[in-house]
Amino acid sequence: MKSLLSLFLISFIWCQSIHELEMEKYKNQVRTGLDIIISEKVEMIKEKNIGLVTNHTGIDRNGKSNYDILMKLDDVHLKSIFSPEHGFFGNVSGGRKVDDRQLDDFPTIYSLYGKTRKPTPVMLEGLDIIIYDIQDVGARFYTYISTLGLVMEAAGEAGIPVIVLDRPNPLGGEKIEGPVLDMNFKSFVGMYPIPIRYGLTVGELAKMIIGEKWITAIPDLTVIEMEGWERDRYFNETGLPWITPSPNIPDLETAFLYPGMALLEAIPIVSEGRGTNHPFNWIGAPWINGRKLSQIMNNKNLPGVEFEPVTFTPESIPGKALNPKYEHEKCHGVSIKIIDYRQFESVLTGIHLIAAIRQLYPNYFETKSSLSRLWGNNDLDQLSSLDINQDELLLSYQRSIQQFKTIALKYYLYE
Repeated sequence: MKSLLSLFLISFIWCQSIHELEMEKYKNQVRTGLDIIISEKVEMIKEKNIGLVTNHTGIDRNGKSNYDILMKLDDVHLKSIFSPEHGFFGNVSGGRKVDDRQLDDFPTIYSLYGKTRKPTPVMLEGLDIIIYDIQDVGARFYTYISTLGLVMEAAGEAGIPVIVLDRPNPLGGEKIEGPVLDMNFKSFVGMYPIPIRYGLTVGELAKMIIGEKWITAIPDLTVIEMEGWERDRYFNETGLPWITPSPNIPDLETAFLYPGMALLEAIPIVSEGRGTNHPFNWIGAPWINGRKLSQIMNNKNLPGVEFEPVTFTPESIPGKALNPKYEHEKCHGVSIKIIDYRQFESVLTGIHLIAAIRQLYPNYFETKSSLSRLWGNNDLDQLSSLDINQDELLLSYQRSIQQFKTIALKYYLYE
């Protein structure tokens, strides 16, 4: 009898613990703007002809696609879809143009990374409202936010209201890194005067774009806020499923590395890991001594990160990397390991790594003009010929970053 009672108590405690864990998981579950509009505000879009700006990342917290949800709702009319870089399915390599698509029993999919990057009046004809629902990564040169601004501008010109369904900034909303874009270097990989890592959700950024008049025509904007997201929460703390936002951002660690390591795309003699399963994580070239480079980088004691030697051979990967740097060639370099997300500074790490490679191999080193567009000014133009103190350079941006923070605070939706 005693053993049965003990077994019952153990079973009860175990079940209670499981219940508490499930409740804690539910408590920490963020509800996105998509979850909120469908469950609580669907009347906003009933009897409306909708244009949906989205891709494969537009899912609810159960993993169901926004277009699938909308197409099954009564009195909601999804008329067209607009897709950004990498296409509607997110399986097109970066920089490759994407064509419009027409699938059976499906709205027309207009590409905003093909013949045009801004919706045309013909594309918008007959629409009552435009909904934007894409997962961003929180870096200025990630082009989904450029598409956001161009869509809102086109909507403003056409007199069509815009609804942004908010989603978390995977990198949180507290840490800000890198220079504020000098608008003399404005391009599709940098359209707004914001830092590289800007610390806003896409809904907050949309409000800032309109509030600061960074586009020429202003639409009526509604942001459907998330529930449960706070500024200090990273994506792995939201309880939401991770969906690869683009082919070379396979996981959250890569998203954290991206704001700094993407600068290496403008260093033509160094592979940033495209053509491997570790893009922006494995950095190297055939002529680099990985052990020496890793020692130099570890001796810098950069916050939240360690470096290990690595050898890899880039190969073309359909839908991910075509003709990557040093294709079929064995490269040596470093693997970057984030050991503390809250301390890690991607931009600082990126320019220290670039400077270390330049220091070790000055005869190989060169940069492309795109470095200024990514960096946001021409401060790094002389990187190949001059010594630059990376810490002092970043420190010089603190005043403009503080000015940005002061302005951005007006558009915060979350504490």
